[in-house]
Amino acid sequence: MALSGISLWAGHLNSSFSGNHSNTTQFPLDGSCWESFAVTLILVLCYGLVLIMGLVGNILLICIIARQRDRPNVTSIFIANLSTSDILMCVFCLPFTLSSMLMDQWVFGAALCRLTPFIQCMSVTVSVLSLVLIALERHQLVLHPSGWKPSPAQACSALLGVWLVSAVTALPFLAFQLLSSDPYSELPPPHSQLQACHEMWPSMQDRRAYSTALLVFQYCGPLLLMLLCYLRIFLRLQHRRSLLERQCSCSRAEEQRRVAHSKRVSIMLVALVMAFGVCWLPLNMFNAVADWNEEALPVCQHDLLFSFCHLLAMSSTCINPIIYGFLNTNFRSEVRSALLHCHCRPLEENYENIPLSVMNTDISNSVPERSITCYSTHAKSDLYIQESDLTTLGKYFE
Repeated sequence: MALSGISLWAGHLNSSFSGNHSNTTQFPLDGSCWESFAVTLILVLCYGLVLIMGLVGNILLICIIARQRDRPNVTSIFIANLSTSDILMCVFCLPFTLSSMLMDQWVFGAALCRLTPFIQCMSVTVSVLSLVLIALERHQLVLHPSGWKPSPAQACSALLGVWLVSAVTALPFLAFQLLSSDPYSELPPPHSQLQACHEMWPSMQDRRAYSTALLVFQYCGPLLLMLLCYLRIFLRLQHRRSLLERQCSCSRAEEQRRVAHSKRVSIMLVALVMAFGVCWLPLNMFNAVADWNEEALPVCQHDLLFSFCHLLAMSSTCINPIIYGFLNTNFRSEVRSALLHCHCRPLEENYENIPLSVMNTDISNSVPERSITCYSTHAKSDLYIQESDLTTLGKYFE
């Protein structure tokens, strides 16, 4: 299938233990392929851990954004939307997929058979497109700081379009997802009475065309866009660092600190791309093989292989709050304040915070070289960024 492997996998043939495109006859229902109780327990614990961490992290991120005193900026809105879609992924992708694998059938009724994969696919698409919007907004701020900047109202309009496009993308699941006993019809009783939630496309060619389109739209395209945006950001920041080095005379200690900060920036930019690419690559490869050459997948290891790929993809719901929120110093201060219920001085008293949506990132040549300033524009998860000297670029990663 495609990137929404959760939706497409769980929705394609949830009954067949591994999910989507399989013939149930390939998977013995007598337990001969299921390794052990220990494996099952580990699987349940892993799914439960990802579910809890994903829900807690994203809910906390939304709460912290909501309690910000200033009006939310564009990046804050995008991050809140990302967390919302990740919460939907946790709720609809993890429990339903796990239960279908363990029970080897669909027990949630015909309505959820259609609705669950639809929401799965939609939430994955929204999450991916939110990452793209964050990358594009950051790209605009860093490379064109004096150019057009989206307003919060425009950001909300863009997100409305994202949700509409994502819903349209997932519509085939409402049309072709059916609950039936057909996949089990050739099995002896009582297995022949089991029900499967699977896709009934007019033809295999139609299903493959849709799966391939989703692969491009949900993974390949977004990955290339994010890679391009962050690569250009990295090159621009490197250029600014070189410019400052030529204009400023710094002590050796300051120079070492600047190099360390620059490395943190580079590491974070790489992490932003790697987090998406690595998490979703195995599931995309698995679903592509399942679509085009299913016989290549091992029968008895099919379920565990899918579980690994699926869990890795779902771990993005835990990683996103960390990268886009918890690595931010001010955000961590807000978390401590919220958890301890302490009435500390507002962050604005300690830092001069500048809304990310109006942040200027150019180095002005008219400023005296000892007062050159820049803004920490590399951090996707910054809700508010401290104004700082260019030598403190990377403060966000401390």
